[in-house]
Amino acid sequence: MAVTLSATGAGGLLGREPVINDFSIQVATVNGSGSQSANLVLLRSIFRMGIPVSGKNLFPSNIAGLPTWFTIRANKHGYVARKAQNELFVAMNPETIAADEAQLMPGAVFIYNSDLKFTPSREDVLAVGVPFGAIVASTCQEAKLRKLVTNMVYVGVLAQLIGIDLNEIEASLAKQFKGKEKAATLNFSAVQAGFDWAATNLDVKVPYRLERMDATAGKIIIEGNRAAALGCLFAGTTVVAWYPITPSTSLCENLIGYLEKHRLDPETGKATFGVVQAEDELAAAGIVFGASWAGARAMTATSGPGISLMNEFVGLAYFTEIPGVIFDVQRVGPSTGLPTRTQQGDLMALYHASHGDTKHLVLIPATPQEAYELAYQAFDLSERFQTPVFVMLDLDLGMNSWMADPFPYLDQPLDRGPVVTAEDLARRVEQAPEGAKHDVFGRYRDVKGDGIPERTLPGTPHPLAAYFTRGSGHTSEAKYSEKPADYTWLVDRLARKHETARKYVPTPVEDWQGAEVSLVAYGTSEYAAQEARDLLAAQGIATNYLRIKALPFTASVKEFVKKSQRVYVIDQNRDGQMAALLKLEIDPTDAPKIRSIRHYDGMPIDAMSIVEPVLEMEKH
Repeated sequence: MAVTLSATGAGGLLGREPVINDFSIQVATVNGSGSQSANLVLLRSIFRMGIPVSGKNLFPSNIAGLPTWFTIRANKHGYVARKAQNELFVAMNPETIAADEAQLMPGAVFIYNSDLKFTPSREDVLAVGVPFGAIVASTCQEAKLRKLVTNMVYVGVLAQLIGIDLNEIEASLAKQFKGKEKAATLNFSAVQAGFDWAATNLDVKVPYRLERMDATAGKIIIEGNRAAALGCLFAGTTVVAWYPITPSTSLCENLIGYLEKHRLDPETGKATFGVVQAEDELAAAGIVFGASWAGARAMTATSGPGISLMNEFVGLAYFTEIPGVIFDVQRVGPSTGLPTRTQQGDLMALYHASHGDTKHLVLIPATPQEAYELAYQAFDLSERFQTPVFVMLDLDLGMNSWMADPFPYLDQPLDRGPVVTAEDLARRVEQAPEGAKHDVFGRYRDVKGDGIPERTLPGTPHPLAAYFTRGSGHTSEAKYSEKPADYTWLVDRLARKHETARKYVPTPVEDWQGAEVSLVAYGTSEYAAQEARDLLAAQGIATNYLRIKALPFTASVKEFVKKSQRVYVIDQNRDGQMAALLKLEIDPTDAPKIRSIRHYDGMPIDAMSIVEPVLEMEKH
């Protein structure tokens, strides 16, 4: 039976010139229904056609049964930030189908499961009912397997309607079900059934099409958490202590998988690493700093609630100057908040973690490659400065699928910082004058005037290597002290060390165009910000751009603000935390230049959430 849709009923869509390689597809299903495989096959098939693409999964914080949405953006210009509206929608969830239809943009294509007995009500969208049950029954004889492959039917329907190459779908299925040939064959049969049904029954050409490009050659698709795990592997991580928490769990899971494959003794086959799933995040942090104190490269990964619990040990490590790397894959807070939504709300919490006067090094990747490279760099910085280092991702970067160039092989020597060995001590004793041979090492001395002390590792076989590690007041010789002068000397040296770090942390990405308007972003706001710059340019507003990659700010950040006229700081949090930090640290005379753009509804920021406030504020 052919389904004929009138141009009037479709809001005038039929017969319109098609939009090529520039639209978003959103799929609404039920969490735990197996839709993730279908969605990833869709994503990868479009990617294999050479079209720039990104995928974002919006899922509930329960195990199964609640609504989930997956959005794929295909864009010939390479824009991969979220769009506020989607041109194609696939509705498979009876609980949300009415709301899903209501929020569609005019001109959208609405593909829905007609088994749900839903009657479309919108006159300005193109509604396409598909009998998924009958289609999957025709290709899958075993009733218990039908639920597993039903979602593949919409892959086939979409392939026929918008022009996805079936050969690429078949190749993507082979990758998705690698080593499971029967599963791949069964799923492709469902795809083919959906494609054939659409070809036979849908007498309509939707105004959105995909055509082959050559913009993804040589690229990969990867999540930021996996990329960060690779960086940890290359950095020489040998101790992982963690407690599972969304959205950071996959970072440690991936790292453990890499360690089990690549960190085995070649002769015995035994592990040369240690992994502890601790009882909570506080314990995980204690294990990390204990292992780092002993000389291992150790890390943990968590999210905002875990950071709150880790603060006690973070303060201890800061004050006693112990390395350790903590990955914070941010979600929406405070408290439990929205565990499966994204935000940049932990910036201040990380920079000033723990009580008292503390300032920490925070690295802020925006892309999978940066997650990989900054993960590696975090360990070097942590050991050079003998301090906790945070790597601040967010759910959007950590758990979603991104295009990237293949990562470079990281083979530079590890920077362990100023570690004093037994041989060093013996040589110093030999060279020291009589009367000073017992004064060749002091744990917290400011040896070079940069605030960075030397350290020995526990077990160093020399009588002068030992010292007390204490979280109470101490002198340059690591002796207990409550004297005011000793305390102020100590915290001033820590501040001096922090100032030195400004020369070592990653420098910002800067594009200076000599424009009146400047944009400042960090993390995953990068994608929306770059698209927003093009949209603003199309309206006659040129922009300068700075993307901050680390705290503390490098000198170039202050220089950028100094030479700018108006500075729009883009934050994915309610309080404009980066804007506030800038106002605190730049020349006070430049503070009035700062204007805050804030996006904090838990959804990844889109370009228009930047463009619209800029246009509004530029009126005044």
